[in-house]
Amino acid sequence: IIQTITGLFLAMHYTPDISSAFSSVAHIHRDVQYGWLIRNLHANGASMFFVCIYLHIGRGLYYGSYMYTETWNIGVLLLLLVMATAFMGYVLPWGQMSFWG
Repeated sequence: IIQTITGLFLAMHYTPDISSAFSSVAHIHRDVQYGWLIRNLHANGASMFFVCIYLHIGRGLYYGSYMYTETWNIGVLLLLLVMATAFMGYVLPWGQMSFWG
């Protein structure tokens, strides 16, 4: 829920253009009231989401859930989808980490 709310708020102030994407993120961080907090909540929320995903995978490996191949394959597919979504959010600001990170 937090990811959705903060993502919608950030999307209201984000400019999806190559030349102005980074400056719009800087604008959110500096000029929008509590924009720095919303951006940090969104970034840290994404990290915590992945921590929960990896704990879930570890639990599945520990209890042998990989024996149910159909369920396990759907989980792997969902993991790849979440990783692709996170990658898109990572490169969205068009900063140096987007190019080299």
